[in-house]
Amino acid sequence: MFMLGPVGFTAPLLLLGLLALPVLWLLLRAVPPAPLRRRFPGVVLLLGLKDEEAETDKTPWWLLLLRMAAIAAAIIGFAGPVLNPAQRDQAATGPLLVLMDASWADARDWPRRLDRAAALMDEAGRAGRPVALIRLTDAPSEVTFQAANAMAPLLPGLTPNAWAPDFTGWAKSLPKGGFSSFWLSDGVGHPGRAALLDALQSHGTVTAFESPRPVIALRPAQFRDGVIKLSATRLPATDQAEVEVSARGLDPSGIERELARVPLGFAVGAADAETALSLPPELRNRVSRFELAGIRSAAAVSLTDDSLKRRKVALISSSSGAEGLQLLSPTHYLRQALEPVAELIDGSLADVVLANPDVIVLADVATLSPDEGEAIWDWLDKGGLLLRFAGPRLAASDVSRASEDVLMPVRLRIGGRNVGGAMSWGEPKALAPFDEGSPFHGLVIPDDVTVLAQVLAQPDPDLARRTIAALADGTPLVTRKAVGQGQVVLFHVTANAEWSSLPLSGLFMQMLERLAVTTRPAAPDAAELQGKIWVPQVAVDAFGSLGDAGEIAGVDGAALADALSTTGPSATLPPGLYAGDDRRVALNVINAQTRLVAPLWPASVAREGLDVQTEQALKGSLLALALSLLLVDVLAALALSGRLLGSLRNAAVLALAILLLAPVQTHAQEAAAPNLPATDLPATDLRTDDRRAIEATAAVRLGYILTGDAKVDSISKAGLRGLGQRLFERTTIEPEAPLPVNLETDELLFFPFLYWPVTMDQPSPSAAAYARLNRYLRTGGMILFDTRDGDVSGGSQTPQARKLQLLAAPLDIPPLEILPEDHVLTRSFYLLQDFPGRYTHRDLWVEAAPPDAELAEGMPFRNLNDGVTPVVIGGNDWAAAWALTENGAEMFPIGRGYTGERQREIATRFGINLIMHVLTGNYKSDQVHVPALLERLGQ
Repeated sequence: MFMLGPVGFTAPLLLLGLLALPVLWLLLRAVPPAPLRRRFPGVVLLLGLKDEEAETDKTPWWLLLLRMAAIAAAIIGFAGPVLNPAQRDQAATGPLLVLMDASWADARDWPRRLDRAAALMDEAGRAGRPVALIRLTDAPSEVTFQAANAMAPLLPGLTPNAWAPDFTGWAKSLPKGGFSSFWLSDGVGHPGRAALLDALQSHGTVTAFESPRPVIALRPAQFRDGVIKLSATRLPATDQAEVEVSARGLDPSGIERELARVPLGFAVGAADAETALSLPPELRNRVSRFELAGIRSAAAVSLTDDSLKRRKVALISSSSGAEGLQLLSPTHYLRQALEPVAELIDGSLADVVLANPDVIVLADVATLSPDEGEAIWDWLDKGGLLLRFAGPRLAASDVSRASEDVLMPVRLRIGGRNVGGAMSWGEPKALAPFDEGSPFHGLVIPDDVTVLAQVLAQPDPDLARRTIAALADGTPLVTRKAVGQGQVVLFHVTANAEWSSLPLSGLFMQMLERLAVTTRPAAPDAAELQGKIWVPQVAVDAFGSLGDAGEIAGVDGAALADALSTTGPSATLPPGLYAGDDRRVALNVINAQTRLVAPLWPASVAREGLDVQTEQALKGSLLALALSLLLVDVLAALALSGRLLGSLRNAAVLALAILLLAPVQTHAQEAAAPNLPATDLPATDLRTDDRRAIEATAAVRLGYILTGDAKVDSISKAGLRGLGQRLFERTTIEPEAPLPVNLETDELLFFPFLYWPVTMDQPSPSAAAYARLNRYLRTGGMILFDTRDGDVSGGSQTPQARKLQLLAAPLDIPPLEILPEDHVLTRSFYLLQDFPGRYTHRDLWVEAAPPDAELAEGMPFRNLNDGVTPVVIGGNDWAAAWALTENGAEMFPIGRGYTGERQREIATRFGINLIMHVLTGNYKSDQVHVPALLERLGQ
């Protein structure tokens, strides 16, 4: 590119045309030649006369200068001037390889990365360099270089993926030969980056592009010590920053909403931050995910699984208490405390171990058989919690006296300690405040909680470390010991009120709840996952949006275990929620141990930012200037020749004639109805209802239900206007402008089709309006209910779908089913298999076929019904896909590139099929259409 100050030229050789301007000056002055002067005496007789038309003998200098300026502007414009062009490597030649990490860390500023890649391809195209583009999160494949103009259209359709790049695989798949590399890095040091960088540098120079924006990732939530622990990591760790974590889930009415929000702050220079969120068990069970507010990234979303949900707790006691004395039962208070927060299991110890509970509670159980002890040991080693309570049997037994029992946290003394006994206190003892290291820290101890008796622990070096609750005199009340991945906890008092008033207090329930819900690690171990197929239920894309897992195949438990512990998500195992036989497991982008690290770039790699220098092409402006100067030249020439006024007069006459011949455009509300008998009454004497009837019946009119939301109503109007335009262009149906319909005042029978968008604030119609709606549905009208939520309204749990259920409850709607493949709607004008709008959900609900609907002889389709399905229900926001502005342009973008335009076209075809079905019924099921349909279907 040739540079001239701040202006560059993409075709600088055209500037040589400026050298011809002096020659052009001479030519313009010489042509036409000046007239010869001959003096004739008779000319004296013409003195005083004036010609109406005069012609100069030479071109004025200012007109020559005007023409020269116009030609110069055209030459400079065709030379491709660019203001503030980006600095380009003039020596760069050969192929160019553009690499994009395209991971979850790129999602936050993905449009800027696409702009940077587009600028690189534009630069390569100007230099004539072939280009190849790869997303490093894709599976490695063969790389081929193509022309830049062939690769650039692919950019708008690219999206990041919700997993880390495969650097090692791509390092083995690079093309041979020399090439330069531009690496758009996501700013995270994923494993294998050094190997790929070495491979790239062996082929040529490497330039790295990074965004200065920080990368923040939310780790999976963990429940510890009665609260939800939330932690996040960031890169780079610079200034102090604060983000907010939102807990989202279903409220009691089944609508997803934000259940809680808590701030999470990063200290100066800190890469990690942690906060705690305390929620009641019932509310905690509803949380489906946590997300960082205002950040669009898969790492900003952390799905929850069964680690925060209700636990399975088995209750085992030595006896059930005296008959009829329920309050003396060892497990009565345990049941009262645990039923709100856990799923209780009853049975023998051997049976409940086979059920693999999260917690086993032994209430005054002193001895276990060898088989029971071995089973509990294996269960504990996998992460269970054994919760034991003392009692008369345990106090009188010899368990854990001489040596420590593996199923007891401490050694016990013989006998016990009680008020008035051998080891007497004199008076009941209160509880001491809980230490900071205790899981009960922060709980308020009521004044009326006292202990009358307990079993005592033998003094031991580990006793203080294992004590998590004590009495006021320092005597251990609750002790704990780790066993494998699990733990054993002993309450040194009974589980009933015989030895203390603790079970009668709310503190008892809080202590049990804090212990019982921390039994299983957030991530299950490999042994629990292996040997099963885990089916994905929810998938998370790179931008943090949740969607149905769709057709993603089930994964083996071993692969899921590796992804949870080390490898993380991948193309074959994307992040999301996976369901097994008895639990659900969340695979998030990062795990609890992940720490983000910055990539290390050697000095040989040039590093730049994502900002693209703003270039302003001046070609269009200069060519417009040249054209304007030429128009001025024409006017100046007409003025010098004396013909300017005449030309202006002729132009004015032509413009007036065009205005007179143009058809008068009137509003639909003011247009006279065709074929009406003449009347002497003025138009104002027609009643409003009559004028409305004339408007609706003079031509085919599509109607849309007014919702009260001006924005939604305007989209509905634009959508039906666009659909009517396409019907006019492609079919014999020529609808007029759509009309709004007020359910409370307007007659519905004038409209063959009504579009009803569902909004949350839409009021329910009155009883009279419902009566008109039912009469409309029974007499052949059709209503398209559109929840605009991208899901099937009949089974969705979205707010719009629930609103539709309320609105449609009083309507006389026949039984519905998902649109079958042989329904007339799939072939009433176009052959269709999908029915997208702004969204692409496949399911569509229509009137169900009769139970006895069968294929007629010689026909490939069933005779489903003789009329038109009265309702069609979906959620793909068809009006937005059909909507056109007043000047005929699409109102909303649909998808990206060719894929989006194809989706808009299929949406238009569905609309045409819908209206054709409304107006023609099931005529396409007739025998006469079968040969043509079979030929189109390729059968």
